[in-house]
This record gives sequence, C-alpha cells and structure tokens, in this order.
Amino acid sequence: MRTEVAIIGGGPAGLILGQLLTRAGIDNVVIEKHTREHVLGRIRAGILEWETVELLKRAGVGERMARHGIPHDGIRIAHGDQIFRIDFAELVHKRVMVWGQTEITRDLYEARDREGMPTVHEAADVTLHGIDGNAPFVTWRKDGREHRLDCDWIAGCDGFHGVSRRTIPESIRREFQRAYPFGWLGILSPTPPAAEELIYAASDRGFALCSMRRPDLSRHYIQVPLADSVDDWPDELFWEELKRRLPAEVARDLVTGPSIEKSIAPLRSFVSEPMRHGRLCLAGDAAHIVPPTGAKGLNLAASDVHYLAEALIAAHHGRTDEIDRYSERALARVWKAERFSWWMTMLLHSFPDETPFDRRIREADLDYLAASRAARTALAENYVGLPF
Repeated sequence: MRTEVAIIGGGPAGLILGQLLTRAGIDNVVIEKHTREHVLGRIRAGILEWETVELLKRAGVGERMARHGIPHDGIRIAHGDQIFRIDFAELVHKRVMVWGQTEITRDLYEARDREGMPTVHEAADVTLHGIDGNAPFVTWRKDGREHRLDCDWIAGCDGFHGVSRRTIPESIRREFQRAYPFGWLGILSPTPPAAEELIYAASDRGFALCSMRRPDLSRHYIQVPLADSVDDWPDELFWEELKRRLPAEVARDLVTGPSIEKSIAPLRSFVSEPMRHGRLCLAGDAAHIVPPTGAKGLNLAASDVHYLAEALIAAHHGRTDEIDRYSERALARVWKAERFSWWMTMLLHSFPDETPFDRRIREADLDYLAASRAARTALAENYVGLPF
C-alpha cells in the first residue's frame, strides 16, 4: 500500500486530520490498534473552545453538533458557600460548546466512511521506519500477516502510550512533566445537570466539578487520593461527598441517580519536544498531556491538527516552510495551555502536603478572582481558548 500521509491513531486528533487532508485532496490512511467499538466506547471530555467548533465545521462534521451541542457563555466557581460567575460573553465576547468527544468521534468515523478513505483497525505491533529519510513507511500485523504502508509523511496521533513519540531518538527528545498527587473520580449519570453551566468547586475537602453531556446526562467529578479505586466509591458515597464540596444551595437541589460509568483518572502535565522529527510529526496526547481542570486536552489536539493540516497541505503543493515551523507554532500554544491548566489545578485543588500558608494563598487568589474583572477576564480569555 502507498499513501501520502500515514496517520497513526484513530482517535479525534487522527480523524480530524484525516478529514482536513481528504477535503484538501490528500490521500491518507488511518492506522488504529483498537477496534472501532473500543474507540467509540471511551468516555472523554466534552468542552470545546469555539476555535475547535469552527475546525470541526471545516472538517465537515459540525451539523449534528450545531443541532445538539450546548453553547455556554460562562462557568461558575464555588469557594465554600460563595459562588461567582465567569461571564465569557461579557468579558471576552466568546463562548464554549458542550459536545462529548464520543459524539465527535462517531461523526468523524461516519464522515470518513462516506469519503471512502481507508481505516485499519486492530493493527498490532505498529512500527515506524525511515523517519530520518525521504521514504518513511509503517508496518503492522493483522490477521496473522505483516502489512506495510509507504508514505511521504507520518502523523503520530496515537496518544501518550503510543509508538510515535518513542520513535523519536531519546538523544533528541526532551520531556517535561509534573505528576499531581491525586486523581479525579468521575461518574456519568442519567440525571439533569446541577446547573445550566459548569460549576468548579474548591473546598477544604477537595475539588469537585459538576459538568454535563446533555440535558438528561450529567458528568460529575471529585478529587480523590491516587490510592483509591472505584470500588471504594459506591454511588451513594460519591453523591454524599460531592454534596459536601458544593455550596449548600447547589447541593440542596442536586438530582442523584445510578452511575452509568465510573472511573478514576490521574492528573499529569507533560510536554515532549520537538513535535516534529524528520518525516514524523506528533499531534495531541502523543506530544502533551494537560490536567483536565482547564478543559484543554481535546482542544490542544485540535490546534495541533490545525497547524499540521496547514503544513501538510503546503508540503503537498511543494512548500516546506509550514512543516519546518510546525513544532515551533504548535508548542507556543501548547505551553500557554499547560500554564493555564496548571494554574487552574493549583487554584482549585487541595494538596496533601500544603501548608497553612499555601491554603491562605489559594483562598486569597479565589477572593481576588471573585472581586477583580481583570482577573476574571484573564481566566475567560484562556478558558475559551487562545486563537489558533
């Protein structure tokens, strides 16, 4: 087989890139190690920056999102029994969209099917070859046979645990990371949201978040120790603890119910540089991870794909200046999003080793945010997303 761009990873980053390239007349093949059902079964974030919304429209998958997505003009932040609003529309004249990653992935697969573009699932032992030369290729095993795909470029969109980043030599690769000493226990429940907008809550007992997927489907989170497991948190105990971390007026009206899905996710900040080496370009979680506090994970993948699609389209037409600048352009935005996600995490979580001084500083920061329009504007500008 031969194609122009081999895309490693069939999640949102790889599929959006494939759509943008297909619409530009560039052949591409997506190679994914899991089944399609497995990819569609993953529960992920659903807060989209408006730049991401526009990118999905350009990729031809915005119709269902426009009908069923939920635009939000702000978020609410709770501190004890105090609650205040960050008004995106007033402060920065932008908004965000609530539309689940599972729905985005489904739309992207269906669009790819309509375009008749090839997708390989259940590809085992994926290996990248020749990325330092002009004739890269990808091999994998499937159905007891070895397969090979020759290409001009490889896009590594296969996540933190994928093969793409590890193909870049360790002598060239630089990695920066911070692991946080807690995780998020999240449940999905067939209950109405706690409020019309997301509520981020900082309390002495730890962080909590009330989010949503649809008017009848909610996603809630609480900060828990890394040593905890989902078995430690039956539904009744989860709801009780969530209520303790919310303002009384919110807890009083919270509708509870059985969980559909429950999981604990560790929090990590991670960046790998550079994002391009030879004929390999990284995008999304293959190159960086952010804690979910700032709602940046999928949105960062989208901005990477925006820059990478521009670069590959330019290379298709004989210009290499965009591909030469890809890593620099992408990383400039990545580090700003990393900073914001780190700051939101530090602002809203309790740390096991924090001192009384640390707690007072966090309380002062929250009080300042509630009182200062300038501080709220800075948060809003970063939350809705810096321009691509």
